Amino acid sequence: NANELAKVVKYWRDTYLPKWSEREEYLKKLDHYQTEIQGLKIHFIHAKPSQVKGQKPKKVLPLLLMHGWPGTVREFYDFIPLLTTPSDKSDYVFEVIAPSLPGYGWSQGSSKTGFGVAQVAVVMRNLMLRVGFDKFLVQGGDWGSIIGSNVASLFPENVLGYHSNMCGNNSPMGQLKMVLASFFPSWFVDSEYADFYKGLGNLFSTIMEEMGYAHIQASKPDTIGNALIDNPTGLASYILEKFSTWTNTAFRSLPDGGLTKRFTYDQLLDNVMIYYVTNSITTSMRLYSESMVASQFALAVDSVPIKAKAGCTRFAHEITHFSDSVLANKFPNLVHSTHHRDGGHFPAFELPQQLYDDFVSFVQKANFS
Repeated sequence: NANELAKVVKYWRDTYLPKWSEREEYLKKLDHYQTEIQGLKIHFIHAKPSQVKGQKPKKVLPLLLMHGWPGTVREFYDFIPLLTTPSDKSDYVFEVIAPSLPGYGWSQGSSKTGFGVAQVAVVMRNLMLRVGFDKFLVQGGDWGSIIGSNVASLFPENVLGYHSNMCGNNSPMGQLKMVLASFFPSWFVDSEYADFYKGLGNLFSTIMEEMGYAHIQASKPDTIGNALIDNPTGLASYILEKFSTWTNTAFRSLPDGGLTKRFTYDQLLDNVMIYYVTNSITTSMRLYSESMVASQFALAVDSVPIKAKAGCTRFAHEITHFSDSVLANKFPNLVHSTHHRDGGHFPAFELPQQLYDDFVSFVQKANFS
């Protein structure tokens, strides 16, 4: 909405930018590092856990935590402290590695073609080895879910467990089940959560209305990317629309897009600024294009089952959901499956406590002793 965008831009110019040094200090409150993996400069946050004096120490588990598009590591600033702080809800505490994906934020983008999700997965696994972890958990949504799935499929010897708020199954069997489920939902879906799963008509409508961005980014990333470089208002408009629509599609009907129902302008603009100051919008979009170039190999990886214990959670307003029966051949060791009546595509940003509770519930069930 043009009126809402004008408000955002005014706040950005008159209130946010004058306190940019304060926002920089906020972003620096977690420990940032950069290393070189396979010729790429890779940025990551490394957050070490704390322990409580006088209490039995919690077992420490390494965690690879990955964001997606159009997010950044900024999504995790309220989630990471929950993971690194001992809690009565968990016997574990987590040492978190949260990288900027290649081409996002402070991580260098590849100059080679064919650098899709499976290739990024190799970089992420090698990053974990670089920082000293040969066994670790994986958590992610959006690209973080897909890349994490590839890490778990390609490197079962390294992945202890996989948890995602956007589990999917893009194997041929998974796609066939999705089509069948749209015609015969009672065969695939628990009636208690039937409203989470869209029929074929609704799914097709969602694809037509909401996936245009993916088509242009997969086919012409440099075209749309160049339109947004050095265009802060356009960049904000393009990114913030997703934080409206993907948080809850019903927000489309609101004059302000519901942006401040779950986020503050400061939170949202921090994320936009990371794209802007690092000039990374085009390189971030190239992941869509390069994953399509490498789609034949990616399809082969999608067909490899994940041997690790897996946990899948679904937040109500996610764009689409996969039922356990559809996920079964991809996740034969699914030990945790939940549905939440709130939340959307960015739960670490929107509902960090709820995502944390779900994640530690999975870890407790999986019992990584």
